[in-house]
Amino acid sequence: MRFETTDPVAHPELIFYRRCTVDLKSGKQTFAEVPCQNLEDVLGGFGRSFQLLAKRKISTAYCDENPLIVNTGLLTGSSAMTGLRTYFSSYSPIKGSLAGLPAAMWSTGSGKFGAKFKWSGLDELIFENRSEKPVYVLITETDNGPRIELKPGEHLLGLGTHEKIMQLHQEYDNAHFAAIGQAGENWQNVYMGSVALSTENQLKSGEDKMRFAGRGGMGSMMGYKNILALVAQSSDKNKPLTAAVKKVNLNVVKGGGSARLQPIKRGGGGGTWAAYDVMQPFHAVPVNNYRPQGNDLPEKLFRENVEMHYDIESAACYRCGITCHNYISEKNAEGEKGEFIAKFDYEPLNLLSTNIGINEAGQGGRLIQLCDNYGMDAISLGVTVSYVLSYNQRHPENPLLNGATFGDYEKIRELIIQAGEGKAPEIGQGSMRLSQRTGETSYAYHVKGLELPAYQPETNPGYCWAIAGGHMSMGTYGMLIREGKSDIESWVKAITEEKLHIVGFDLIGLCKFFDITQGIGTQMVVDCLQSDFNLKIDPIKIKEAVRRSFMLAMSLEFRQGYTKEEFCLPAEVHENPNPNINLPNITNPEFMAELSEKVWAVFDKELLSENEG
Repeated sequence: MRFETTDPVAHPELIFYRRCTVDLKSGKQTFAEVPCQNLEDVLGGFGRSFQLLAKRKISTAYCDENPLIVNTGLLTGSSAMTGLRTYFSSYSPIKGSLAGLPAAMWSTGSGKFGAKFKWSGLDELIFENRSEKPVYVLITETDNGPRIELKPGEHLLGLGTHEKIMQLHQEYDNAHFAAIGQAGENWQNVYMGSVALSTENQLKSGEDKMRFAGRGGMGSMMGYKNILALVAQSSDKNKPLTAAVKKVNLNVVKGGGSARLQPIKRGGGGGTWAAYDVMQPFHAVPVNNYRPQGNDLPEKLFRENVEMHYDIESAACYRCGITCHNYISEKNAEGEKGEFIAKFDYEPLNLLSTNIGINEAGQGGRLIQLCDNYGMDAISLGVTVSYVLSYNQRHPENPLLNGATFGDYEKIRELIIQAGEGKAPEIGQGSMRLSQRTGETSYAYHVKGLELPAYQPETNPGYCWAIAGGHMSMGTYGMLIREGKSDIESWVKAITEEKLHIVGFDLIGLCKFFDITQGIGTQMVVDCLQSDFNLKIDPIKIKEAVRRSFMLAMSLEFRQGYTKEEFCLPAEVHENPNPNINLPNITNPEFMAELSEKVWAVFDKELLSENEG
């Protein structure tokens, strides 16, 4: 980006970002230095891409008119800790309204690809139309700016995400990669394809230690476009740490937002895995399709119990001091680390183990590994599989697919392989569509067509108003368990004011663990922007930009056919309340009716203004 002002609020037009638009059908490329039109453009991410998507009238995701936008945030590739994010935006093949229209969606992941993309001199890459043949896209730093090349990709067809990345790694030095797996290649039957992003740990070890932009089927959109991978090749441009940013980064590691995620030996909970320990005392760990049974089965997946049988290594992303995830490997006969199995984050771990009746860590890990290498969103996959298992439990005489039931590892593994290869569209197209076909929608755990993450909806009414997945765009998932909030007014304020600001991280290029409780409208972010770019922005103005982006996304949902009735939890939650969850019942019909009325009273005013604008 190029800066000709220190005041991006008053003069966004004096800040320019480098965009390349590629017509995949003709091969034509158009480079432009684009002046920002508002602060959202300056910040980047979905705040910028959704303004472009709002100009498109899209009735089906798989059409030439639906662009795939790849961009970064302002702090991607900066000296600010966690500044690694890449954003993929489009109209989603999996998230859609009951009217049959696709929703605008973005997905994001870390790894080092985003930094390399930014360091190449490019801020945004837009793919129009569709390539006739499989290609991969090479983005290269040159003395004259970024160069884009479409390369034949037939030799990558049929390879998993890790295999694609490692093959390209052999061809390109000093590069990082974004790749789809077989699931994305089979986009017709798989709507939940993810994009795998390479990491330093992966390239150095040769093991499949990737990060993912999983939600919303952006890997399937890449597959539809016939793009098998992106390669970003550039020199590293790490800036020296200033005293201001060094202070911020230290606070990120030791502050309230991420301290609990640190390894146990540093006084933390051992990464996102620690969510098991927090929720199990309330019997709120999702089990068997979000139906906790009030027993101690989830404790088998507690870290302390897994450590007895497997080697566990705490891990962090590139130049990040937040050690949020874990690598699980076999232990050999001598008790030493053996074969690598999978990367454990809480969401995949729960949804591909406990929530499908698998209570053995090695089996859960192998299912995660399958999911990762086929390139599917672990959340959508796990939840859709759990729906199949729940249906089969209810209909043993006439089950779906191979008749798999909860805990049947071999049959569940078979389902995941079939889904990844495009042979089980019942799973690959998501739980909403499958439940519509069966006529049993009450226990399909999605909201607005997008599967729920691994937090009981009974603990999070905020799911209803999330715009891109329950925990990445509405930070209410810990309000009941962690904060003890069960009154209407606290939830209204959280949904309409405080907790929606978590979505701001998907504008600016930072991971949510930078400051998960406060969002990006903070002095820490202001200090980073001042230090790296000499920008002076009031935190309140940042919050206003985040809110405008949120409201634009919500207005697009209504434009794509959503009704207010679709902003709801799965019906089973109130039709068959789970007595095993040891928490106040804040999802009963009376509570939800009052909450909905008061939330819409706030949002309706801004939606009217947004639509008028």
